[in-house]
This record gives sequence, structure tokens and C-alpha cells, in this order.
Amino acid sequence: MKKAFTLIELLVVIAIIAILAAILFPVFAQAKMAAKKTQSISNTKQVNLGLLLYLPDYDDLYPRNDDCILNSSLNAKFNGQPAGTNPAPWCNGTGSPAGQGTFAFRVNHYGWQKWVLPYIKNIEMLQDPVFTKDAFSWDPIGELNGGYQLNVAITGALNTWNTPAPHTGNFAFRDSWLGGSQTAVPNTAGAMILMMGPYNPIVPAYSAAPNASNLNHTTYYPLALQEHWYGYFYKAGGTGPCNTTTTLQPAVSPYGNVIPIGYVDGHVKVIAIGDFLGKTPTAAQFGATTTACFGYPTPNGGVLSSINGTNGTTPNLGTVGSWPLWGLE
Repeated sequence: MKKAFTLIELLVVIAIIAILAAILFPVFAQAKMAAKKTQSISNTKQVNLGLLLYLPDYDDLYPRNDDCILNSSLNAKFNGQPAGTNPAPWCNGTGSPAGQGTFAFRVNHYGWQKWVLPYIKNIEMLQDPVFTKDAFSWDPIGELNGGYQLNVAITGALNTWNTPAPHTGNFAFRDSWLGGSQTAVPNTAGAMILMMGPYNPIVPAYSAAPNASNLNHTTYYPLALQEHWYGYFYKAGGTGPCNTTTTLQPAVSPYGNVIPIGYVDGHVKVIAIGDFLGKTPTAAQFGATTTACFGYPTPNGGVLSSINGTNGTTPNLGTVGSWPLWGLE
């Protein structure tokens, strides 16, 4: 007589398998996320080293350029245009086929990765593994999001392409308040140059009105406004700063309550979001006239590129105090 499982025995086996799956699947998911976090830290380190290798080739100055170069997109799907094609539609936002890649060939601070690519030689390294397959990774306009954001308050930025010298116009030259060199940063081991993030290739800068004596120049200060970063990290709808709750935005904190940070001296560290906020002055401490709350929900354009004109006043750095994370000493 053949032996076989009874219905009860079969149900018991299925129940045991289900219980084991319920126990093990979260463990596997945690292990997978831990592996991605390790890769994220490694990527941040390599990109940061790319910045360090760039510096001696450019007299200790951080990348700061604004150009338009045909077929220079980091996303290969926008390249392949015939030689002699005018690259301007892919640089000035006026439009390219189907409105795609309208800034794909622009080589400025929103495409800063193009400056360090010759030193790291790996585009995939510029994308955080948790975002690589996510919609945030490639902006439709051709910029690379879902990776590592450059702190443009440290580097400075330009908006001079397609305008003849002396590049008249407000904010053509966005000068770092430190001068744009590594050696000018007072505490290289404490100041942030890179951070992981999904929405934007840069850490925005705080800018007051244009310099009165030269309107095409303005000075970039760090966006060291604690309220803004509460709005960035936490969901809205509560009573916290900028009407935030205590619930983290999963898109900006995929690794839990921590975030990888790259420092000016080249080292990388994962710090708690609470620690990040604690190392950031409030608007009142910074001497700002606005809290500049981060705006949700918008994956593209949610981060202010800068806070200009009447939105802010030049901070009195003599009274701000010491905030090494932001280069303020």
C-alpha cells in the first residue's frame, strides 16, 4: 500500500513553510538593503576621490564651468546626434524631440558629474544603488538624479553659457563664500561636499541679492537652514518645523534614519538624520529672513536651486557660530 500525506499533514507543512517565509523574507530584505547601503558608501567614497583628483589639475579649485557640448549626456540615449548638430536645444531647455533631454548636453553644476567622470570612469558609480532602477535616476530633461549631490555653496557655480562676456545678468557668477578652493575650507574633515539624495544633482545654496557693485555676481552661502532640512527629510502634516511630522520621507531616507555624507577631506561617513539636523543652524541662528521650507510632493524641482533676492538676506557669519558640517567656523 502506497504511503501519502494526509490533508492535515500537507496543511501543516504549508503552514510551516509560510511561517518560515514570513520570518526569513524580511531578513533577506534587510540584508539586501544593508548591501546597498555598503555600496552607496563605497560609491560616495569613489566619487569623492574623483573630486580630490580633480583639484590638483585645476589649481585647487573645485569644478565650476558652464558649457554646451554635443553628445555629452551621461545618459547614452540622448547622445548619437550627427556631427555638426546645434546642441543648444539640449542645453537651454527650449526643447528636443518629444521634449526630452532638454539639458542633457549642458555642462554646468547640474551636470557636475561630467567633470569627475574622467577620474572615476564609471557612470554607474554616480548612481546610488537604491535609486538606480527608480524613476528618480534619470530626469526627463537629461540630468542624473538619484545619486550624490554636490554642495555648490562650497564649489560655487556659473550661469554664463550662451551669453557673451562679461556675462551680464543677475547671478551669472555664483561665487562660493569661501572662494571655491579646498584649502579655503576651514575644517575639511568636518565640512560636507557630497550627500546622497534622489531629487537633485546638487545641495542647494543660499544666495542673497546680487552684489550691489556688480549685478552679475552673487555670493553662495550654505543652505544651512534646519527648517528646510526638516521639510526635506520628514513628511508634512504635523506640528514640527515647516509643519513636518516625525515620519521620514522614504525617498530621501531609504537606508532608514541615516544618510551617507562625503566630506571635503575625502572621507565618507554615515550619519543619523537627527545628527545632520543637529549640526545645522536654525534660520534664526543663521540670520535668515525665511525658513525656506522644502516643497513636496514633487520629485523634480522639489529642491530650491537657490534662495535669491528678497527671499533671504546676507547672513552675518560673525554671529552664526561654528557649524563645521556647513563649512562655517
